[in-house]
Amino acid sequence: MALKDYSDEFKADAVALYESTAGATYKGIAADLGVNRATLREWVLRNRECRGGTAAATKPTSGHAAAVPPSDPDERVRQLEARVAELEASERKLATERDILRKSAKYFAGETNW
Repeated sequence: MALKDYSDEFKADAVALYESTAGATYKGIAADLGVNRATLREWVLRNRECRGGTAAATKPTSGHAAAVPPSDPDERVRQLEARVAELEASERKLATERDILRKSAKYFAGETNW
């Protein structure tokens, strides 16, 4: 099997997608992007090393705020801030996915030699 050469931008986008996806697995994201699971894992670990993080760095969780509103206003504010952070992470993930799809579409549109 021939080795594929991925651009640094593609690698960065793939890592960003993995990092911003709550509950993501290497296998799932790698399958979506069409890369090997071990390759994606290597990119993520290398990126964490460059940022000074560890391989066991935590990813954002997908827990939602409690369904019952708390009686303490400060607790309610904390829950709302957590929800805003979760939604912002989701927005970043969607923007990253959109950018990857746009770049892919441009790449494949340029390859067609009909």
